[in-house]
Amino acid sequence: MSETTVAPAGLAERIRDALRLVIDPELGYNIVDLGLVYDIAVEDGGVAHITMTTTTRGCPATGFLKDGALDAAEAVSDVEFVDVALTYEPPWTPEMMTEKAKEHLGISSGAGW
Repeated sequence: MSETTVAPAGLAERIRDALRLVIDPELGYNIVDLGLVYDIAVEDGGVAHITMTTTTRGCPATGFLKDGALDAAEAVSDVEFVDVALTYEPPWTPEMMTEKAKEHLGISSGAGW
């Protein structure tokens, strides 16, 4: 009889915290607060699926950001496998940033973008 391994509680949040260590080289801020991470789903056995985007299609930092997300998530204890999927639906907009990220970048909320 095989044993089922259940993902530990809070694993998705620990992955989200680890992804905050990944800094967009062009904007100088972390990918979570920039709104580039759309979803983190964790399956039993520590299998993590991260859906993310970049600020624009053809962003020169795409590979760097995707690899950074993979490496950061893999470093979290209890994570056994990571899949990082890139999407442009919905397209990223500055409204997706946290207030803290907007403040860091000197962007006013509702600036009419």
